[in-house]
Amino acid sequence: MGVEFSEAPVDFATLFGREAPVTLEIGFGMGASLVAMAKARPEQNFLGIEVHSPGVGACLASAHEEGVENLRVMCHDAVEVLHIMIPDNSLSMVQLFFPDPWHKARHNKRRIVQVPFAELVLSKLKLGGVFHMATDWEAYAEHMLEVMSSIDGYKNLSESNDYVPRPESRPVTKFEQRGHRLGHGVWDLMFERVK
Repeated sequence: MGVEFSEAPVDFATLFGREAPVTLEIGFGMGASLVAMAKARPEQNFLGIEVHSPGVGACLASAHEEGVENLRVMCHDAVEVLHIMIPDNSLSMVQLFFPDPWHKARHNKRRIVQVPFAELVLSKLKLGGVFHMATDWEAYAEHMLEVMSSIDGYKNLSESNDYVPRPESRPVTKFEQRGHRLGHGVWDLMFERVK
C-alpha cells in the first residue's frame, strides 16, 4: 500500500491491479478523510501524497484496519511526484484540502497554489478531470480563485463563478471542525479541465 518514489512514471493499472479512475490527494495529513473517501468509493483508485511521515503511518494503519484496498500512499514532495511519476492526462481528480495558508504577506509566495503548480495539475488531469481545493483562510481562497481563473484550460464549476458548496464526497476534516468552532468559514473550489 505504501509506494516508494521512483524516477519512472507510474503505471496505475499495475499499481492498483486494475483499471479505474484515479483520485490524487496532496497533503492528506493523518489520512482520516482520505481513508473514508476510499472506503466510500471502492470503484475508484486513490493515491495520497504526504511529506509528514507520521501522517503516512497513521493513514496506512487506518486503511489496513478498515480493509481499504483501493488506496496507495507516498511520503514525498508532491510537486516532484507530479513532475516525475504521474503521467500526463491520467488523473480523474486532484484534491488539495487545507494546504498551509502561509498567511503572513512575506510568506505568500510559499503557498502551493501558484500558476506553475496549477498548470502542472492541469497537465496531469484527464479532459473532464477536476481540481478540488478547500481552505479555511478567506484570503487564500481568494488567491486560489485568482490563480485558477487566470489559467486557460480550466472551467470553474461554481454557478456564481467563485466557490462551490462542500460536496458530499469531501468528509468534514478535524481541521475543519476546529475552524467551525472558531467561527471560520470554509471555501471549496472546483475547476474542471476543459481543454
